[in-house]
Amino acid sequence: MSSLFRNFFIFLLGLLVIAGVLSSVRFPEARPDRIDVGTLLGHVRGGEVSKIEVRGDIIHTTLKDGKQLTTQKEPGESFSNLLKNYGIESPVLQGVQIEVKRESGVGYWLSALLPFLIPFVLIGLVIFFMMRQVQGVNSRAMSFGQAGARQAAPNDKDKVTFKDVAGLKESKEELNEIVEFLKNPKKFTAVGAKIPKGVLLMGAPGTGKTMLARAVAGEANVPFFHISGSEFVEMFVGVGAARVRDLFRKAKKAAPCILFVDEIDAVGRQRGAGLGGSHDEREQTLNQILVEMDGFDPNLGVIIMAATNRPDILDPALLRPGRFDRRIILELPDINDREAVLQIHAQGKPIGHGVKVRIIAERTPGFSGADLANLMNEAAILTARRNKKEVGMAELVESIEKVMLGPERKSHLLSLNERKVTAYHEGGHALVGHELPGADPVHKVSIISRGRAAGYTLKLPSEDRHLKTRAEFLDELAALLGGYVAEKEVFGDITTGASNDLKVATQLARKLVVEYGMSDKLGPRTFGDHEDLIFLGREITEQRNYSEDIAKAIDAEMDRIIGNARDVATKIIKEQRPILDQIAEHLLEKETLEREEFEALFTVKTKGRPKAPSGTVKPVKKERVPTRILPQLGPSMV
Repeated sequence: MSSLFRNFFIFLLGLLVIAGVLSSVRFPEARPDRIDVGTLLGHVRGGEVSKIEVRGDIIHTTLKDGKQLTTQKEPGESFSNLLKNYGIESPVLQGVQIEVKRESGVGYWLSALLPFLIPFVLIGLVIFFMMRQVQGVNSRAMSFGQAGARQAAPNDKDKVTFKDVAGLKESKEELNEIVEFLKNPKKFTAVGAKIPKGVLLMGAPGTGKTMLARAVAGEANVPFFHISGSEFVEMFVGVGAARVRDLFRKAKKAAPCILFVDEIDAVGRQRGAGLGGSHDEREQTLNQILVEMDGFDPNLGVIIMAATNRPDILDPALLRPGRFDRRIILELPDINDREAVLQIHAQGKPIGHGVKVRIIAERTPGFSGADLANLMNEAAILTARRNKKEVGMAELVESIEKVMLGPERKSHLLSLNERKVTAYHEGGHALVGHELPGADPVHKVSIISRGRAAGYTLKLPSEDRHLKTRAEFLDELAALLGGYVAEKEVFGDITTGASNDLKVATQLARKLVVEYGMSDKLGPRTFGDHEDLIFLGREITEQRNYSEDIAKAIDAEMDRIIGNARDVATKIIKEQRPILDQIAEHLLEKETLEREEFEALFTVKTKGRPKAPSGTVKPVKKERVPTRILPQLGPSMV
């Protein structure tokens, strides 16, 4: 009710303002002069009048000199009686053109009714406005169970097709059948084929699940209904199920069409583990989805598409044949796909002639489509900030580091001693990583604060990899401990800057033993079953399927693996201490070492150098092309 009174007050205030403005406006003086009856009759007696026009109670007079006059007579009295009452005889009126006109019906009725109608009209408008507000509240209450799906028409100007989705070749081939069915269903029904009712898109965040679903609708030129799984669930029991029924009813009316449910794991998680028991609103919503997917004809032309990045927690009934019976996995793009994605997001941006998109694609493995779009946008923003007209290679390379680690914190000033510790810490990472054949090549070393790190070491593999060997994991462990060992060897003490390195190293060592079966002592098996609490949606417990003796053996094996990695890093740093000092000196002087400058430190003395503990020292590859950035966080990571 407070909103109703507020709206009424605003409406009344607006009327007052309009009335005040109109009352203050002065119109040009184009109207005739107003005179009284006596003055008019004086002009008549003096023979100054050439024409008299009587219209209702208004007398319009035109003098012989062309001047216009107007006079208001008594209502109901005729003009002839007025002349007789004032003693005006006929000879005086000779030469005066007298014309009597009847007032129009519209003007008469308006003049008679408007003074009474205006107040009633204003009151009626106020009542109508208030009633609309009340009806709006009632309509929102009645539409509480309606689905708020956003519908995109086939002729939408923002229509997306497969050309707008780079990469994902295999996924597009799977979805081409859906597109062809929506265009020509008789081709399939003629041979007794039934198109899948549901298509489940599975992939990491940012891989383009939603865009691919929109592209299917764009290719088939059919309506596209888009709704999120969380939009079904409300605190009131039964609302979610009602919205599901309403959504499927709308989709059937618009068939053929695509019905897309984003983040379906919000309502499609396994049943029976929630807090609400059998009356859980989420479970009732899921039950209604299952019923609706069973209840319509597969050849009707309604294709249900859904997206999730957690297929492991979906209810089995949702994944059985007849519902979401086709599953399409969207992987992170490879180098060719990344190049195509970058080309798409470069459209509309002034890209410089010296920009090589292939190199940017080589340096961004592990980036999703959303990450690449963010990279191009950050580069454009950086270009505008620098008052440049074209996006250059420098802006793109810097944007990679910004997306990975965050912006530079040039105002975060370290003391001289902290800068020295940071320089040796990052130098230890870089030196150990360079000397071990299984570690990724070092691309850049910096002691400039970026994000939460006081310094960072960027390492780039020579190619995209999907498998990793035990030797590569062990070399990566040694590189992780390089900063820790460098601090201890140079300063005789350690800082809190190595805490994140130790955390990552501990997690990696545990995975080697518990998940990957890469322990010689414990053998090729895994340990522990992780369980999810469905209503929380995250891993919270671990069921131990091993004894206390095995638990001690796991801890001992982790200690052995980490200890060996520390020994490898220690031996390299002791043997290559002069190069470590050079790296630290360069960092203290320039704050950043690029790949060419870093590798130049090793070209002075390449022969006769002792071998790295884990194998032959990796030779300097002058033609090596970096492809991925793996940050090693610096000493400020407390």
